[in-house]
Amino acid sequence: MPYTLDQFVTDCRTALQDGDSPEAFEAVRQYVETALKDSDFVATHVPQDTAEPRRIIYEDPDLGFCICAHSYTGAKQGEPHDHGPTWAIYGQAAGETEMTDWEIVTPAKDGVPAKVKKVRSYRMEPGDAHVYAPGDVHAPYRDAPTRLIRIEGTNTDNVKRTPMEAI
Repeated sequence: MPYTLDQFVTDCRTALQDGDSPEAFEAVRQYVETALKDSDFVATHVPQDTAEPRRIIYEDPDLGFCICAHSYTGAKQGEPHDHGPTWAIYGQAAGETEMTDWEIVTPAKDGVPAKVKKVRSYRMEPGDAHVYAPGDVHAPYRDAPTRLIRIEGTNTDNVKRTPMEAI
């Protein structure tokens, strides 16, 4: 049976209705993997031929989480970043992303960016999903077209992020 956007939303709402927790994040991560395994879901909601690299395909009016579809056409090195006070779950739909996790060595202060150092790197391949809790710092690198699903605890368009500088 196909996994629909309505079912995905219901599953995420159910997991998150009692608040943010590692258990809720893990449940949502598993639902992201379920969506990624459904080729019809990916073709419909994370299409290759979109003019917008980031589209919100659902924003929950009560819990505030967003389901975003991302479609990137070329190579790009992302800078180390967090998601401010919220969390995110990345799910690789197509292509590969090299993700690097970073650790804050010196916090941001008085307009000076936080200093961060690399902790580890890993490849995200189609079907992989990863949780980034509030405060987790990471940076994606892609060398070819990629598509992904990202769940955000709140719309990160409205979130202030910590400025960071790699050391």
